[in-house]
Amino acid sequence: MAEALDTGRPHPARVYDVLLGGKDNFAADRAAAAEGLRVNPNAATAPLQNRAFLRRTVRYLAGQGVRQFLDIGSGLPTALNVHEVAQQVDPSARVVYVDRDPIVLTHGRALLTSTPEGRTAYVDGDLHRIEEILDAPELRETLDLEEPVGVLLFAVLHFIEDDVEPYDIVTKLMAAVPRGSHLVISHITADYDPVSWGKFAAVMRAQGIPTRLRDRDEVAGFFDGLELVEPGVVPILRWRPEEATPFTDAQVALYGGVARKP
Repeated sequence: MAEALDTGRPHPARVYDVLLGGKDNFAADRAAAAEGLRVNPNAATAPLQNRAFLRRTVRYLAGQGVRQFLDIGSGLPTALNVHEVAQQVDPSARVVYVDRDPIVLTHGRALLTSTPEGRTAYVDGDLHRIEEILDAPELRETLDLEEPVGVLLFAVLHFIEDDVEPYDIVTKLMAAVPRGSHLVISHITADYDPVSWGKFAAVMRAQGIPTRLRDRDEVAGFFDGLELVEPGVVPILRWRPEEATPFTDAQVALYGGVARKP
């Protein structure tokens, strides 16, 4: 079930929306974002580059013949969305978006409309409860889990603390999809600027948003048992860049990777 709407507490999806310059947020979200930006101004750069990483990786998967996508922790709609990128390659591509925030659910169902040949659906779900996501009627009606799926976890795993066993969550998720499926992850890190990103994480935790910074080896651990696509787990600016960028790895502070299930 979607969380009850509590406008007095910041929510990760709505704080992210603030950082992207969106308008679907509340005062508490804006205050949390402002405090995060105060201690680390680069907190607004990372989300924008994460969207660019989304576009590159989804285009890559579509180019490899993947025609089904499961985007968990999708957040508020921000162009270009997964189905828009995938359906530029093949209009018949199908995408299921998953989130638990009621504002995200409302906007997603209204705005994330497919091409006539393809399909999009929205699932009220939580990454902590993988079975509920996989059993959701909307997912079962949209995706064929006997065919390869692109499993997308963009900037969501850092909201899961170690005691909740995030590696087990990813293992269960990938066990549910067939060979030839792919996993895409982006994840915040303090490897390049531990002071600034440590302060940002502390601000988010103080606002009730779990934020676990992981190093490269920890992020790479999510891909255990899978075949990493070149260039492996790298700062997202270095994952098959399509154009020059003025930003640095310390400013963006996200690792990313793509791997195939053999």
